[in-house]
Amino acid sequence: MKAEADYLASSAVIDWQHPSILPLAKSLTQGISSAPEQIRVVYEWVRDDIAHTYDIGESRVTCTASEVLHQGHGFCFAKAHLLAALLRRCGIPTGFCYQRLLFDDAQPDRFTLHGLNAVYLAELDRWVRLDARGNKPGVQAEFHCVGSLEPVFDPREQLAFPIRPHLGEADYPTIYPQPHPKIIAALKTHPTAQSLIAHLPATL
Repeated sequence: MKAEADYLASSAVIDWQHPSILPLAKSLTQGISSAPEQIRVVYEWVRDDIAHTYDIGESRVTCTASEVLHQGHGFCFAKAHLLAALLRRCGIPTGFCYQRLLFDDAQPDRFTLHGLNAVYLAELDRWVRLDARGNKPGVQAEFHCVGSLEPVFDPREQLAFPIRPHLGEADYPTIYPQPHPKIIAALKTHPTAQSLIAHLPATL
């Protein structure tokens, strides 16, 4: 695994030093000292308050964390960029994960990538994935981290899309410190949702 600092770094895409990111991260976590609780609050805000571009019929494609925040929407990859920026601003190591999913069950030979995050929980010395895609009928992602006065936590992954290996779907095991170049290229090359959906890579 790369150094922890790599999962806290700011970049052109994960621009957590942007003046719009700083105050939001502070306001969301004000008065919360527990890292798992900070993760839960920030995660649920991005999941619920930032729309998924496709779900609301938007045409503009967003990419950088600050752009997603300004526009109020993004595809799964872009929402993961914003979540990472906010959590890194809080000092929580956050990376990027990807899944290979069927684009549509009616098209069993067409696959697409799906983006999500992983956060490092120091209390457990392990990474936990979480998916801020946005819930809707048939999709119910959560961040389960139940704590008490003692620093004991029992996180359970509940992602938007459980993998179905028998259909060719797969989890990519790598936790990347920065978004995959293929994803950034797709988001930057295709400015409309229709174009992006037609050209999303099917594999890393």
